[in-house]
Amino acid sequence: MDKVDRKILTFISKAFPVERRPYRKIADSVGIGEYEAFKRVKRLRLEGIIRRIGATINPRKIGWVSTLCGVQIPEDMIDRYASVVNSFPEVTHNYVRSGTPNCWFTVISRDRRRCNEIISEISKRLGVKILDLPASRVFKTDVHFRL
Repeated sequence: MDKVDRKILTFISKAFPVERRPYRKIADSVGIGEYEAFKRVKRLRLEGIIRRIGATINPRKIGWVSTLCGVQIPEDMIDRYASVVNSFPEVTHNYVRSGTPNCWFTVISRDRRRCNEIISEISKRLGVKILDLPASRVFKTDVHFRL
């Protein structure tokens, strides 16, 4: 990653341009050509530096619900866990941490009933108990990376 890549990442971490020619806007912001901006973003995605480009929607604003789930998974089952949890499009985050529980995921769905179905299905398929922690208050931070 060079200085230009870092400038691109800094720019798009604030907000990916939602317009007819977003790569021209990115290019203009970092002083390169539009096609070069496109190629660089594509490469950064292929390398896994950029994991996702997309909207972040507040589920409560559209009448949906979200919940954070924790589960203790043995080390030798982590890949199976990831496969099962990631098979649900309603799962937006899924990660392993140190401590107990060691695995955490977030479910966003149209209603609480659907969240319960997903959690129940994951629990059944993995044979584990899942800690369900629906938010009582939401604190959002606005994350921008200065690279």
